[in-house]
Amino acid sequence: MKVFVTGGAGFIGSAYVRNLLDGRYPGFEHAEVTVLDKLTYAGNRANLPPAHPRLAFVHGDVCHRDLLAALLPGHDVVVHFAAESHVDRSLVDASDFVRTNVLGTQTLLDACVAAGVQRVVHISTDEVYGSIAHGSWQEGQPLLPNSPYAASKAAADLIARSYWRSHGLDLSLTRCSNNYGPHQHVEKLIPRFVTRLLEGLPVGLYGDGRNSREWLHVDDHCGAVQRVLTHGRAGEIYHVGSGNEHTNREITDLLLDLCGADPALVRAVPDRKAHDRRYSLDDRKIRDELGFAPRVPFAQGLADTVAWYREHPHWWRAPAAAGTREEAR
Repeated sequence: MKVFVTGGAGFIGSAYVRNLLDGRYPGFEHAEVTVLDKLTYAGNRANLPPAHPRLAFVHGDVCHRDLLAALLPGHDVVVHFAAESHVDRSLVDASDFVRTNVLGTQTLLDACVAAGVQRVVHISTDEVYGSIAHGSWQEGQPLLPNSPYAASKAAADLIARSYWRSHGLDLSLTRCSNNYGPHQHVEKLIPRFVTRLLEGLPVGLYGDGRNSREWLHVDDHCGAVQRVLTHGRAGEIYHVGSGNEHTNREITDLLLDLCGADPALVRAVPDRKAHDRRYSLDDRKIRDELGFAPRVPFAQGLADTVAWYREHPHWWRAPAAAGTREEAR
């Protein structure tokens, strides 16, 4: 079995690869893994083993057609994590998001068809639906993205679906809630707040702090992706939720406690443009059809995440020093 992982040096992709190499997925204990990653600011080669007999790392761009044509033949499955993913950055300049998320997906899927790849899973986000005041989104609801990032992911989802219909590509899509865990870049809410609070630095909370998200541990997300890869149906969308819904204010209070930080470090800042108020996924389909359910209790997962950042300052201090916005998603 040969597995091709795009964006495999990023937060979620690298967690998936580490789990693969650790033999955590039945039937894939001996899989050979090729990682393709552009190593932008959010990609980090240190997220992966420096050397492993079943890992091949390629520094390259998912938009590079000739590179993909050279790499993909012989691979059985592709798991497509590669994406520009930070909403604030997309509000400043959307061009990289359209290029990587839309053109990159189309280029990759063309190469998959040409190489005869047997199976593809395309990773997406709950943000493609926009905001929901009550209840939870189901897989068939319309896409109403409110940020350039979310719009680029929605476009990529539609392109992915079209390759199933047009080319018969055995492809499934996943849409997940907010992920958290070790190795997440410090531009995201939890690592941003944790690393600043551990340093005694202020954090900026958008608006009234009542924007609400579901929180899913990255290992649970990766387990769901693997379940979809091995048991999901072609052309289907699977929601990966958690049921752990919290406002940004609630998350902030939990992190203050776990970091032993002064509440006075929290500063209210003007809200972000078109800031979605609430996300919520109905994940009954993946639970009922594929038998998947998250395993990591949120309180334990959050405490372990804070502990990881406390114990690995060498990993995050250099990226933090490069400067990212400090507000919450």
